[in-house]
Amino acid sequence: MRVGIFADTHDHLANIRLIVEHFNRAEVELVLFAGDLVSTFAVPPLRRLKAPFIGCFGDNEGNKVGLMAGFSLVGQMGEPPVRHTATDGTRFILCHMERQLRGQADDWDIAVFGHTHKPRIKTDEAGRLRINPGESSGWTFGRPTIVLLETATKRWEIVTLGQSPALAAKKPGGE
Repeated sequence: MRVGIFADTHDHLANIRLIVEHFNRAEVELVLFAGDLVSTFAVPPLRRLKAPFIGCFGDNEGNKVGLMAGFSLVGQMGEPPVRHTATDGTRFILCHMERQLRGQADDWDIAVFGHTHKPRIKTDEAGRLRINPGESSGWTFGRPTIVLLETATKRWEIVTLGQSPALAAKKPGGE
């Protein structure tokens, strides 16, 4: 199953549109979001996603009631941690900050989180993936990123938005 992962949009509408275009072009079957969309006006571009959307709130959401109403048209959004089992059986846990995983049951295969704005993917001591897709806004470090993941192989790539696919800063992994 191909999954698109992003976080920390911080109302960057142009990049949110790029994310939707990229995920639709990549034909992802699921979209996961690890928080900090921020404002309700950032929700409408996500309505163009062609895959189910599952997300959690971050620490900068301005109007959670409004965001929940908007997401009723897009997908599911909730307080972290959010658990989701994909159609292929892969068990995800989503939170905004990695520290929110502390004390959680070990009933997940892949953790998705954001907050640091820096992309980082690692395998923990139990063999589970921990994915931080970095900031998709690009506001802090100037490198807006998303992640594409194949759940069957656990292969992933970090993709920099706004570059042609052949020139995008990618790092394949999961080998």
